[in-house]
Amino acid sequence: MSAPRLPALRLPARLRGHGRDRGTVSIEFLGFLPILLVVGLAVVQLGLAAFAVQQAGTGARAAARTASMDEADHPGDPQAAGRAAMTGWVSRGAQVSVDGGGDEVRATVRVTIPSLLPGIKDFGSASRSATMPRPQKSAALGLGAPDPYEGALPR
Repeated sequence: MSAPRLPALRLPARLRGHGRDRGTVSIEFLGFLPILLVVGLAVVQLGLAAFAVQQAGTGARAAARTASMDEADHPGDPQAAGRAAMTGWVSRGAQVSVDGGGDEVRATVRVTIPSLLPGIKDFGSASRSATMPRPQKSAALGLGAPDPYEGALPR
């Protein structure tokens, strides 16, 4: 006579087969989420730095254009024109300098690059310059030979 056979123990469903991996994707995602956030902030920071450089160039061109105009056509202060050409938050910390001697005017704008990344307070500054020619005085006033590249011939 053989001994009675005991029923096989059956493991709960959570300990059998594929069910044991449930929830691991969520835990892996939570571990990877801070890395994704830092990479996303770095991309936004790079875009912010590029925008600040572009705004500095825009302000430099506007300041140089304003400073190169004739005194009769001069609409105002070149520094104010450079700041007015930039976005408000960029222009608040901008330094605009204009050097004009001789036949051309050079304007330089320096802006600070704000930081979005935690722990980094300063990303430095961006500087752009623009040079514009001054109009020829004698041709502009009609006193000499006209410059072929400036305005129409006098009547």
